[in-house]
Amino acid sequence: MSDADPRPTQEQLDRYAEQFNQSQTLRLFGARLSFPNGEKVVVSLPEVRPEHRGGLGTSAVNGGIISALFDYAIGCTPALLDPTRRAATMQLSTSFERPLRGDTVRAEATIDSVGTSTLFASARMYDAQGQVCARCQGVVKLSRMKWDSGESPAVN
Repeated sequence: MSDADPRPTQEQLDRYAEQFNQSQTLRLFGARLSFPNGEKVVVSLPEVRPEHRGGLGTSAVNGGIISALFDYAIGCTPALLDPTRRAATMQLSTSFERPLRGDTVRAEATIDSVGTSTLFASARMYDAQGQVCARCQGVVKLSRMKWDSGESPAVN
């Protein structure tokens, strides 16, 4: 996408999130995707369930769950540029700063920079009290190919 190309509308981003949120993967995982302002991606876990817990052998959210939420958040940042184009997470680097406790979780991701075929993004993971518990940086591969659905990566 060049600088002259328009950014997607909020309606397009909402439709992308709606399609993705209806996928079996996100429904079973319990996560929700949104684009609250066209500048960031939010992936939330509105209800931390027993299968999400187990970090440090406690009731904290497991690191694998945190990593998966970061993958969703960073992997969806290209939609902020063009929600119709395919993209895939290539690399994630995660820093766990404190146990993530509580009954809700929220990840927020933003684009740091965009190259010809790669995008660099950063994300933060917040607990129910709004404290940052983990951070992530990622690289996403951008494709010129459209999603099969034409609207989102949701396939099931």
